[in-house]
Amino acid sequence: MISEQRTSCLLGMKKIAPLFLLLTLILTSCGKQNTHEKAGYNMLLMGHSFFKPYADRLEEVVSESGIVNHNQTRIFRGGAQGSPDSLWNWTGSENTLIKKTLDNGNVDIFGMTSGPLQENPTDGYIEWISYALQNNPDIKVFISIGQPDFPNDWEQTAQDYGFSSAHVGYEYHVNYRIHKTLIDSLRAKFPSTNIFSIPTGKAGLSLWQMQKDGLLLDSISYIGPFESSLFTDEKGHQGEMTAYTGALMWLKSLYQVDLSANSFVTGFNTDLHSVAEAMINSHDPDYNQ
Repeated sequence: MISEQRTSCLLGMKKIAPLFLLLTLILTSCGKQNTHEKAGYNMLLMGHSFFKPYADRLEEVVSESGIVNHNQTRIFRGGAQGSPDSLWNWTGSENTLIKKTLDNGNVDIFGMTSGPLQENPTDGYIEWISYALQNNPDIKVFISIGQPDFPNDWEQTAQDYGFSSAHVGYEYHVNYRIHKTLIDSLRAKFPSTNIFSIPTGKAGLSLWQMQKDGLLLDSISYIGPFESSLFTDEKGHQGEMTAYTGALMWLKSLYQVDLSANSFVTGFNTDLHSVAEAMINSHDPDYNQ
């Protein structure tokens, strides 16, 4: 009798074991998935039409990267009206929405655009950061450094200013005009606040050079329709390829995502992840987040 009970018990355990193993695998799989998730930030992003394409696509690239609870509020005005100085002095609804978002607190990252520096380069930036810190004491601030206007003139403009190439001219702009003149001044004013930059303009410059060198793996026009061109007009507003490359640069900079392992589908044959990764990796580490 005891033998029969023991045999029955063993048979029952054999039936339960596969079920237990399956349950273990499911739980393990769920555990692994959760370890890849990363908490998102609450972001406030404000700028102009050269800033907007990246901010518009950031949510899309973030959602494919295992980041949860990413939230962003976007405020835009065209041209110089989207600069921090202009938005600070503006009395319209955009100014009200920015202040309301900051008043609510819980903003982790505040993104602004760079542009032609004023006589007092920190105008607008100091005012907005001071306002933000009132209810968001741990806020981080980034400045997206855009590309120069009018790509047709990049080479000639660089030569006129004594630079050997448009890339060298842009690096000078980033390192000396934005970093040394603007960001260093802001860091001195707000020593406890993390203020950094993203050289987003490198997206346009890099793809522009790659097209000149025949290195793009897509049939992309220089200027033309948004979906199939680097730029949509002579002023240099970004086409889709340029916009996605810049958005991936933001993803790398803001969330430290390894773009070489990122699975977001850009819709292009050219490896935009590698382009974005290289551009961020070449950025001065003292001005990373």
